[in-house]
Amino acid sequence: MQKKKGNYQGGERENLRVGILTSAISRPSLTPLSNFIDILSHITPELYLISGNEGFRNFKNDSRVQTFGYNYVIERSSFLKICNFLSGQLRCSYFMIRLAKKVDVWIFFTGGEYLVLPMFIARLLHKPVTLYIPGSAIRDGEFSGDSLVFIYKYFSKITRKYADRIIIYSENLIKEWDLEPYRHKILIAHRHFLDKSIFTVTIPLSNRPLLIGYIGRFSAEKGVQHFVQALPAILRETKEIKVLIGGDGELKENISTSIKESGLTDRVELICWISHNELPLYLNKLRLLVLPSYTEGLPNIMLEAMACGTPVLATPVGAIPDVIRDGRTGFIMKDNSPQYIAENVIRALECPDLARIAENGRNSVLDLYTFEKTVDRWKKILITFKE
Repeated sequence: MQKKKGNYQGGERENLRVGILTSAISRPSLTPLSNFIDILSHITPELYLISGNEGFRNFKNDSRVQTFGYNYVIERSSFLKICNFLSGQLRCSYFMIRLAKKVDVWIFFTGGEYLVLPMFIARLLHKPVTLYIPGSAIRDGEFSGDSLVFIYKYFSKITRKYADRIIIYSENLIKEWDLEPYRHKILIAHRHFLDKSIFTVTIPLSNRPLLIGYIGRFSAEKGVQHFVQALPAILRETKEIKVLIGGDGELKENISTSIKESGLTDRVELICWISHNELPLYLNKLRLLVLPSYTEGLPNIMLEAMACGTPVLATPVGAIPDVIRDGRTGFIMKDNSPQYIAENVIRALECPDLARIAENGRNSVLDLYTFEKTVDRWKKILITFKE
């Protein structure tokens, strides 16, 4: 997982020793966590990670960070889910106590918003905590029917209250995620950066087939089910349009069944998992990427697609409106109903300025999401703990 950033040093490192704490994470969260580790490893002389499942297994031998972890077993029973959820917090707390003399500042990252016991341990140890919220498990859980949503809501109120700082991607999320009571301690920052040598244009837009796609998690909050429902109307528009759907998740079987029942298997390619290394290859095949989400933070796939010169059509949620200006750097659809998705896909594909919009989007993200700018922003945040 280790990344190389050339000769960039980011100036002198701060002498704050930083700990990152996450809940047990799965494969989709590895790239965000790896990027964040890369950023902080250029700022702090000592970096520690407490994580579960894939987070521990993938970073335990990573030279950028000293890793401590545990295994979290996903259960169907609500009672067992709660038991494992609390057991994971106990293990995190144990490692925090072990690291009490080595860590100056804790950053609660993916899933950290619900780690109440570690938050109390940090307060008892007089360690400042930054609560970094990259996504809303509450909203995700509401769409997926997660039985622990009521716990997430209760615990998040506690961690938000006791955190010294809260980091989110956009001002838009203050309202979306009910963060108004904590506005006084909210800072805006992200952990996104683009490697121009990897995410670049290898096939000009004009040379690409009439291929549209969705790449992401197959879950209800992503709106992928509505994209699939919109396909018959889209594909009736012209016989040349074909579709790529890539990802994995709990809706995988439903999506596959829907494609078969609609008789679209000859025009829709379903790929159950696309590795991060393969993404540029697929993104350079697309004429349009569709992101019909109900909720988002700042989606990686949007930035990566735009860097590859692929126009993006998305709903105006999370930080997306900060990046996409409709008809200038991409396309915005006001809702994600199948009818509206179909109408906007055709609107985008028929836009005479599509190539210019794609180029504007590419230039915008390559300028804003550089490794240097991201490191400098996080350095300014960490410096505030020394004031």
